[in-house]
Amino acid sequence: MRRPFRFGVQSYAAKSPQDWREQAKRAESQGFSTFSVADHVIGPGPALTATNHPVQNVAAIPAMAVAIEATDAISIGARVFCVDYRQPVMFAKELATLDFFAGGRLELGLGAGWLQGEYEAMGVEWDRAGVRLDRFEETLTLIRQHFGDGLVEIDGEHVHAAGFEGLPKPPNGVPPIMIGGGAKRVLGIAGREADIVSLNFNNSSGKIGPDGVGSSTAQLTAQKVDWIRAGADQRTDGKSFDDIEIEIGGYFTVVTDEREATLAKMAPMFELEPEQLAEHPHALIGSVDTICEQLIERREIYGISYVTFGGSASESVVPVVERLAGT
Repeated sequence: MRRPFRFGVQSYAAKSPQDWREQAKRAESQGFSTFSVADHVIGPGPALTATNHPVQNVAAIPAMAVAIEATDAISIGARVFCVDYRQPVMFAKELATLDFFAGGRLELGLGAGWLQGEYEAMGVEWDRAGVRLDRFEETLTLIRQHFGDGLVEIDGEHVHAAGFEGLPKPPNGVPPIMIGGGAKRVLGIAGREADIVSLNFNNSSGKIGPDGVGSSTAQLTAQKVDWIRAGADQRTDGKSFDDIEIEIGGYFTVVTDEREATLAKMAPMFELEPEQLAEHPHALIGSVDTICEQLIERREIYGISYVTFGGSASESVVPVVERLAGT
């Protein structure tokens, strides 16, 4: 099934409270379907420098609340929350409250965590991937129970809660759940559980670098889609792979008429050949016409119909959004 295109904006920084509100309003007015924030905590210093990750200067949940108040119709999300950073019941309550104040506009992005240096700087236990994913699955179960009817009852290895009903209830039912990741197990879970799957790098190294970028080449992205499809075969809610929306971050987006020169300049930064970067699913480099052609082609190949752009690229891709959104 070919899904219509949707586009989002993800921002890491607010220059001022008014700037943050204006970013959200602008995304809404320009036809983007979602305004989101990441979920990173630590500020500048040697711990963050070692991860190669950019600074996020606002905390996700209050920033989302401000964006909700500043807008009327656009979905507000986090791409994606690290479930390990919060006590699970409190986290579920906060999510439900955000959706309550948003009038059902929450897009609920969840991930198992990956930035090892941030964990360590915060004093959060950095467990091996299998343990983090076990905890992620239990947290997801808790969140679904909290948003649903009846009492919360979960007694897992990592998450324990019982004897109460989750409030507030969602205005429009359980919000769309996005699960993000780049490795086999998390994408299998996403295929089985998510409404939206966010394709990302395999960040098993615990930091940003060429290894992660290289894990999302065209060939390896096709493999990731197969892992999602295998997970979808295990669904118990009556949905199938065709019901899942596939999202990706357009991390390397440059609108330019000098495509070949730009590819030649950028590719070595990621230890790729220009031809590899040209077809890299997270890269959109070229004119508006070229980028639109790439997006249509990648929807046919991978099923990707939802693309999120960084705030710095959002203005340049407005013509792409105007041409393709909803088609």
